[in-house]
Amino acid sequence: MQKYLPHTEQEIKAMLERIQASSLDDLFSAIPKSLQLKQSYQIPEAMDDLTLTNHMHKLAQKNKELIIFRGAGSYDHYTPSAVKALLSRQEFLTSYTPYQPEVAQGTLQYIFEYQSMVCELTQMVVSNASMYDGSTATAEAMFMAHSETRKDHILVSATMHPKTIEVIQTYARYRQLTVVIVPEKNGVTDLAFVKENHSDKMGLIVQNPNYYGIVEDFTGVADMIHEHRGLFIINQEGQSLALVKSAGEWGADIATGELQSLGLPMAFGGAYIGYLATKHQLVRKMPGRICGVTEDVDGRRAFVLTLQAREQHIRRAKANSNICSNQSLNALAVTIYLSLVGKEGFVELAEESMRGAHYLYNELIKTKKFTPVYEQPFFNEFVLKANFDLERFNEELLNDGILGPLVLDGQKALFAVTEKRSQKEIDQLVEKVVAFK
Repeated sequence: MQKYLPHTEQEIKAMLERIQASSLDDLFSAIPKSLQLKQSYQIPEAMDDLTLTNHMHKLAQKNKELIIFRGAGSYDHYTPSAVKALLSRQEFLTSYTPYQPEVAQGTLQYIFEYQSMVCELTQMVVSNASMYDGSTATAEAMFMAHSETRKDHILVSATMHPKTIEVIQTYARYRQLTVVIVPEKNGVTDLAFVKENHSDKMGLIVQNPNYYGIVEDFTGVADMIHEHRGLFIINQEGQSLALVKSAGEWGADIATGELQSLGLPMAFGGAYIGYLATKHQLVRKMPGRICGVTEDVDGRRAFVLTLQAREQHIRRAKANSNICSNQSLNALAVTIYLSLVGKEGFVELAEESMRGAHYLYNELIKTKKFTPVYEQPFFNEFVLKANFDLERFNEELLNDGILGPLVLDGQKALFAVTEKRSQKEIDQLVEKVVAFK
């Protein structure tokens, strides 16, 4: 008898027919051909310790450290060495999930501290114990709006990250919900369209700063959405919360977004951590875990999982989400990072990123090879239009160890600057723009 029971050929055939796929290979058709591994893995025979160490060093030398001027959702921020050191402690690194609160007080404590920090950053009342990433957290916020309003249509701004919009649309499809895209106008959300079309919608989802780096003005939007019982949802990137008006300050009902910039490396795209915070009246609509603090029978402080609205704890049909979980180790990284930099350091780092971005913006304009696209305030990302071949320019930059801007629509470049970029590195990029022919 086999240890695991595989699917029979008939079962595989039936499943493929159900999803209208002709073969198992069709399941991977969305992956670009250039990323599909067709040849053998070329794994060598067993080696002794020294030989294997040398072999791994040679492989590591193939990685190229780049000076990064690209963001669009993943940012090259500095992670203090203390974050990595503490995360690697075995009691953190090997812990799984706090099913037994009485023996998981350390895990529950840092989850509680993480939630408290998220609430302070977003000016919200309650936060859960984190989510997979910013995109899925935003989609879960949509489910909260649907559960609260019982409406089936939601407005989503076109100025959000395209990948986040795709995730929202995918989640909506299988709940029979309809996503209505709000057009952009001069790089920001067209609020006139929102005003004309929000009355029968469950709410509005926006991003601030948006995909183009622009800091949008949402004055009066919350009141407008609330007129017809809709919910206002704002997606915000972590470091921007140091300087940009928070979701709570805008009067939003749900705050969501990505916290990768707070102590997590770019890591080839993940794993990252999403946050989800809301007002008190929506706490029972929130998916995932929420940690609370109380006293035990002896009067000692004790941490507990207060709410656990997920399928492992309640009936599957009653769960707010069946595919959510918290990124506990990453939540710890964020907690340690914020504890280390402190309130003043958090603001100073954000100011450094913003200063660098504005300096680069002005210097690129001076070259006369770039022109502004939007006349809007921005944080640490911005879009400029080039009068030369951006793709070829990026190739030359890559050869010189620089990851250039993200190319949008052929001639538009989306630049990002973090506190890691020195003035010398910025000037080096500008010099290459001037020299490019």
